[in-house]
Amino acid sequence: MNMAGRPARQPGRAWQAGEALYIPHMDQAQFYGGNFLLALPGMQDQRFDHSVLALCVHDADGALGIAVSEEMEGLGLRELLESFDIDASKVPDTPVLRGGPVEPRRGFVLHSLDWAGQDMMQVNNLWGLSGSLDILKAIAEQRGPSRYLVALGYAGWGAGQLEEEMTGESWFLAPGNADLLFDTPARRKWAAIFAASGVDSTHLVGGAGLA
Repeated sequence: MNMAGRPARQPGRAWQAGEALYIPHMDQAQFYGGNFLLALPGMQDQRFDHSVLALCVHDADGALGIAVSEEMEGLGLRELLESFDIDASKVPDTPVLRGGPVEPRRGFVLHSLDWAGQDMMQVNNLWGLSGSLDILKAIAEQRGPSRYLVALGYAGWGAGQLEEEMTGESWFLAPGNADLLFDTPARRKWAAIFAASGVDSTHLVGGAGLA
């Protein structure tokens, strides 16, 4: 799996001040932004075993998704905020998610739409995606979004790569849902989203079939 290409900027560290996300044109009639990608048991790339990705960008130039099903060991939100000299005393020490293998030190926040910063990208009418320090400061000062997930890294595809993978036995496409995204614990998301789509994940076997 060639996970490369998006977003175009290459910052030296996560959340560089003033850094804006690349926001492409999205044709919702043809592409799948705003949906979930669930890794099927037959996927060869073990980095994505039982992964759930919130697909935020999908257009003719490629795709970008944030993995939301794996917590990073030994890293919580307070430590991350403090690494940017942000007072973290008022925020819960929620886990930081492993967002994907590309640019693993670059930060993103998936969040509810009751907060909007200058670089926010709205994904359908479901969630926002932000990638600057502004949202971290807002969260720390309790003026940020009511629901959010903080992740480091992302999964990216070049033009046509995701479409090719989706014709094989790698991904299951499920409708995006803000409640499932924000309210379901990371390790339970994979089974919960399959269940919401009418699929019993305990019956899935390699090759994308059912036992």
